This record gives sequence, structure tokens and C-alpha cells, in this order.
Amino acid sequence: MLAIFNKEINAFFSSLIGYIVIGIFLVLMGLVMWVFPDYSVLDGNYASMDTLFSMAPLIFLFLIPAVTMRTFAEETQAGTIELLVTRPVSDWQIVGGKFLACLTLVVFALLPTVLYYITVYQLGATPGNLDSGGIWGSYIGLIFLAAAFVSIGIFASSLTNNQIVAFLLAAFLCFFIFMAFDYLSRLPIFFGKTDDLVQAFGIQYHYNSMSRGVLDTRDLVYFLSLSAVFLAATVLSLGRRRW
Repeated sequence: MLAIFNKEINAFFSSLIGYIVIGIFLVLMGLVMWVFPDYSVLDGNYASMDTLFSMAPLIFLFLIPAVTMRTFAEETQAGTIELLVTRPVSDWQIVGGKFLACLTLVVFALLPTVLYYITVYQLGATPGNLDSGGIWGSYIGLIFLAAAFVSIGIFASSLTNNQIVAFLLAAFLCFFIFMAFDYLSRLPIFFGKTDDLVQAFGIQYHYNSMSRGVLDTRDLVYFLSLSAVFLAATVLSLGRRRW
């Protein structure tokens, strides 16, 4: 797994892919946090990091599929997937290595946003008047959300040899699992506690819970289970080449 991880990380940073991904994310988040008038912290009445944690998932919906679309689709298109699967590594090690490499790249993109926290920390009328515990809990929720999106993205990439198709499929699946259940729960056919049950199938429900700084084991289990399901599906998708 370590060899696959190193190979993918080197591929990201030996080309422009890694730098472009990190740059685009930081530029978009910088514009939203400090420039766009409807979202800018500078135009608000209080110092808050809410903008970051509400907008980052929407950016991830497109950014993470762009990162993961090449993981298996490029290997299949170039014909190197056969060489990869015949090496003395298991399918789980291949998938795990690629998953960790993509997630690491996303975490690298998030790290500079700590500067936003430091800036907002000093902007308040009373410097330091922030719920730091809640903010770090939100960061943890954002990393778990990124892990779920990455697992979905590499699954989509394993289904096709076309990177554009992999990107569109991953973006659709991420959007559906993130937001669709919230809209479905509002249909009149769901009433009582069934609407909450439907919402609980979606990522947004659990991410919003963690964004309040509360690390509930149910939310952690949800994200870990969702990531594991899509990683297992990716392993099965690779295994079908041997069937």
C-alpha cells in the first residue's frame, strides 16, 4: 500500500495536478471568505468561520471528483491497470493506497485555511472570542466528508476508462448522497419521524451535526461505513477484470 501511496503522491506533485487543485481551492475559499459581499467575513457583524464550513463541501463536490477521476480511469485507458493488478499487492492495497493519496492531497489543500482561523481569531472586537473547540470539530467533520467523497470518486473512476465520465459520475453521486436525501425528506409522503430517518441517510445531515462541534459516534460510524462501502465496491469493480 505504501508503494501505491508514494506513486500517487509523486504523480500529483511531480505534475501540476496537486498544485492546481490546492490553488483553485484556496482561491475559491479566499474569494468567498473575504471578497464576495454576500459571504465575506468582513461584511458580517461578527467574526465567524461558518462561511468556510458551509461552502467548502460545495467546492468539494466538484474539486474532489476532479482529483479522483484519473485514479483508475487513466490506468485503464493507458493499459497499465493490468500491470498494476498483477503486481504482488492485493486489490485492497491498491485501492487503499490511491484513497489515502487523494485524501492526503485534500488535507494539504485544507491546511492553509488555518490562516483564516488565525485571522478571524484576531478580527473580533474581543480577539479570541471564537468557539475554537467547535471550529476544530468542524475541521474533523470536513476531513471525514472529504474521505467519503474520495471513496465515491475512486469508485466512479474504477467503472470507466474515460476521465470525463468518471468526473461527471462522481460529481453526481457526491451531490446525490450529500443533498438529495434532505430534499426527499421534505416530500409529503414522509411524516412523523420518517423524514428524520430519510435525512439520516444523507451526508449533509451528519456533516451538519459535526459542524456544530459535536463528535457523535453515530456520525463517525456513518462516515466510516460509507467510505468502507464505496472502497469495497471499488475492490469488486477491480475484481471483475479477473472474472
